[in-house]
Amino acid sequence: MFEKMMQRLRMLTAAPVSFDPARFGDPVALQTQWTPAKRGGSNFRTHTLITAGPTRVEFRASAGAKVFYLLFFLVGSGVLVALSAAWFWGDAGSFNRGFLIPLLLGLIFMVLGAYMFLTGTAPIVFEKGRGVFWKGRKGPDEAMDSRKAADFVRLDTVHAVQLIAEYISGKNSYYSYELNLVLKDGNRVSIIDHGNLDRIREDARALALFLGKPLWDATIG
Repeated sequence: MFEKMMQRLRMLTAAPVSFDPARFGDPVALQTQWTPAKRGGSNFRTHTLITAGPTRVEFRASAGAKVFYLLFFLVGSGVLVALSAAWFWGDAGSFNRGFLIPLLLGLIFMVLGAYMFLTGTAPIVFEKGRGVFWKGRKGPDEAMDSRKAADFVRLDTVHAVQLIAEYISGKNSYYSYELNLVLKDGNRVSIIDHGNLDRIREDARALALFLGKPLWDATIG
């Protein structure tokens, strides 16, 4: 048990290695940015790659991420229920100003939890049958007109899969690891970003194999 705890601690604090993109021997790697495409990230595993069919893989929210999102919602809901009960069993004819701040906090936690759950559990899909990648509960056929460019990519425009590290500073600093698609023009599309290096590296290899594209892993010396 102690050994597992130490291993997790090392994953959170291990500094990324220095590297030169020229080692990939690809001109696109030299015109690609190697800083985070999307700032921020979590210190735990938020997604896992699963095979959803012979021509389809998806990143889905991990159990830990779902619990984390639900905790926010349940805490907020619990505060609102407790305040409602206190108001009902107390002087229901008047509003106690002391309820205002806890009420607002409860609403914020509940709305934030619901938002994180809805966005965090949205499918991230790679479909070779249709040759597309998208994020969201609606596929490109259902929402093509309203789909943002960042949420829809044709797989024939993908050049490589990129894995980089980002240092998240704060009260509890850690490293988060970002998985991106690199397009043929050097632009990038963010896929997922979390703090479990072993798992995201494993998923990155599986995704690159599925797409038949090279993996540019900047976390390996």
